[in-house]
Amino acid sequence: MAAAASSSRLLLFLAASLLYCGSTVVVVPVASAASSRTTHHHNHHPAALLPSTVTSPNTTVAATGGKVYTKVCDAARFAELGLDMPSFPYCNASLPYAERVRDLIGWMTVEEKVRNLGDLSAGAPRVGLPPYRWWAEALHGVASTGPATLFDDVGATNHSGRVAVNNATVFANVINSAASFNETLWKAIGQAVSTEARAMYNLGKGGLTYWSPNINVVRDPRWGRALETPGEDPYVVGRYAVNFVRGMQDVPGHDAGAGGDPFSRPIKTSTCCKHYAAYDLDNWRNHTRFDYDARVTERDMVETFLRPFEMCVREGDASSVMCSFNLVNGVPACTDARLLSQTVRGDWGLHGYIVSDCDAVQVITEDVRWLNLTGAEASAAAIRAGLDLDCGQSWKVRKDDGKMVGDFLSNFSLAAVVQGKIRESDIDNALRNQFMTLMRVGYFDDIPQYASLNETDICTAEHKSLALDGARQGIVLLKNHGNLLPLDANKIRAVAMHGPHVRAPERVMDAGYTGPPCRYVTPREGISKHVKISHHAKTTIYVGGINLHIEMEGNDREDLLLPKNQTEEVLRAAAASPNPIILVLLSGGGLDVSFAHNHPKIGAIVWAGYPGGEGGTAIADVIFGRYNPGGRLPLTWYKNKYIEQIPMTSMELRPVTKHGYPGRTYKFYSGPEVLYPFGYGLSYTKFRYETSCNGTTVTMPVAGGHCKGLSYRPSALSSFASSALPSCQAINVDGHACEETVSFNVGVINGGSRDGAHAMLVYTVPPPEVADTPIKQVAAFRRVFVPAGSTVTEKFTLNVCRAFGIVERTAYKVVPSGVSTVLVQNGDSSVSFPVKIDFSV
Repeated sequence: MAAAASSSRLLLFLAASLLYCGSTVVVVPVASAASSRTTHHHNHHPAALLPSTVTSPNTTVAATGGKVYTKVCDAARFAELGLDMPSFPYCNASLPYAERVRDLIGWMTVEEKVRNLGDLSAGAPRVGLPPYRWWAEALHGVASTGPATLFDDVGATNHSGRVAVNNATVFANVINSAASFNETLWKAIGQAVSTEARAMYNLGKGGLTYWSPNINVVRDPRWGRALETPGEDPYVVGRYAVNFVRGMQDVPGHDAGAGGDPFSRPIKTSTCCKHYAAYDLDNWRNHTRFDYDARVTERDMVETFLRPFEMCVREGDASSVMCSFNLVNGVPACTDARLLSQTVRGDWGLHGYIVSDCDAVQVITEDVRWLNLTGAEASAAAIRAGLDLDCGQSWKVRKDDGKMVGDFLSNFSLAAVVQGKIRESDIDNALRNQFMTLMRVGYFDDIPQYASLNETDICTAEHKSLALDGARQGIVLLKNHGNLLPLDANKIRAVAMHGPHVRAPERVMDAGYTGPPCRYVTPREGISKHVKISHHAKTTIYVGGINLHIEMEGNDREDLLLPKNQTEEVLRAAAASPNPIILVLLSGGGLDVSFAHNHPKIGAIVWAGYPGGEGGTAIADVIFGRYNPGGRLPLTWYKNKYIEQIPMTSMELRPVTKHGYPGRTYKFYSGPEVLYPFGYGLSYTKFRYETSCNGTTVTMPVAGGHCKGLSYRPSALSSFASSALPSCQAINVDGHACEETVSFNVGVINGGSRDGAHAMLVYTVPPPEVADTPIKQVAAFRRVFVPAGSTVTEKFTLNVCRAFGIVERTAYKVVPSGVSTVLVQNGDSSVSFPVKIDFSV
């Protein structure tokens, strides 16, 4: 999302947003609306005759008297407008959603229709449809970003609604949550956030459509938005998406819609998987997300960039996808029909709407100047490609007078219709996708089980406890020389604290896309609950790292190092301290702290990410042993030399020998040793694995005898010289039933004296003779709690197609013949066994 592109743009947005803060929605009633409808589907009225509206950022349905209504189809609201609700079949709850939406669109003029193509939708007050504010955020809690959500200032007069709402639960950032490798946690956070979102809506302070989660795979360690994402593995990112979306959307007891129709399945709130696709560069050496052309092979698209989105839509049933600013192979993502209509809606079956990133349509004409399209032509191209909604009015301003243009679709789609570039029916289709989503989320009828949620459901003790637990689960212990940690508060009594983040303000701990936290605990406050803070103490804790001045939306990093002054401060603190010091790092992306890892006076390193409102308590709980750290890095932490080997603009995941590029992510990186590998994380106890599985064979039938070829390593081809190549080298996953599975048990042994949670990562390794495959890839993961001295046995069942499948150079998803390997790995401990895959033709 475009929410922090630059300070100047931010100021423009804040200034403009004040224009919407003055009043509740005022709808001028037109008593004759029902009788004035002459033709159900083509009722064109001159725009000058339409009633005017005054809008606010309030998304809850409101009416002239200022009363907050929680549903459009409220008879009292219609009466207040001077309208007869039974005259409008779209408010007949006994009718199917599709029929109701068709009726609603039929009442609207073409002018009214186009005014509902942007995130600040005008509604159609003439026929009872109020304005709606689509843009709200819930990355790791209900956020103040976007005009739909409005928190009240402490002590200020309420902006709207019957009570003031000053805060919401701020969970640890997404990269922290990903480090827990805990799907249950991810879903629970989504459930808590959506509960607070519905409460905000009921109070007249928020919407029902949230443009979260961010599920872009982190391709490059310099990317400024790594903190917002679940990391570098596309499968892990996809599983995060599925669980968070299910938590935000699922209504208990409604696994399917009426008659099995997924378009009628009610949802608690609407989520949006973003930013689609191949978006992971913001601003690097004059390459910006507004004009960057991501040149991506189809293989990398299928294997890495599209996979989380496919999982989010197919398995998570997300109700929206957001297209990104950038071009993909020369075509702006928001005008690419192959990406939008064909893939998202056609192949994956999206049950919802497609929205642009803010100003992405305007960027096509003003930044990219793609094909020299006019505003009308760009709007038409986006709608034809499958775009349903345009987020605008964020940063981009007119160059002649400096005023905001607003979203392009609302401004230029009418001209596009008049010029014959799109049909009115194309606009109808976009509105259909929008209104069906609003029907599902209860905007028209409410959802009874959430109707009573209110201020008592925000910042609850349960939610704050979940935020604390989530922050603790995501903390990663990177170094613990001589078992320096955990500290014993009964013995040390006092610690000295240094570093820029000791008293870190909430914007440092929360790191953006957040609302004001329910409560905020700094690292110093957390530590002081255990021991005294004293400059004369013999034990030192240094709390440093980076912040949103260094990594953020709109700003990629220049290097992977700590700021120089911090490195010097850490070394001085280590030299001055009689005991080894503890280094606590706040960051989203990885940091090259080789100097600290190798320093004998820096005894422990703790990565706390951006741990949210309860972060100070979480950090202290880990340092003093109230919580045994079990987080594992969802990103590879490279040494700084990595960025000298490969430009950020190189989209290839595999090594490029002719350029000396070492490859990207743990799946393909072939360069020098990294500082901390993907999945790295220590504990205060020792875990090891055991399994009785010593191998298995899977025979898969090949429908119609259709086999795919494979690329083999030259060394492997020579070994095949004495015998023929496999008669069937691989099968196409898309043409196979994919019912075969491999099941096995792995025992996790806690050989230490402390209870602890442990994240098990299960990888598959493709046959070694096949060329250009991943080194290994995550096929499953699970977080388990193992008491000291105990063994917990976990059963895994892997679907052969999904777990052992690879993407061939022609972009086919295939299962290769030969011997693959299952690998369960944790530091020094690992178990593995072979899986031989044969095909019967």
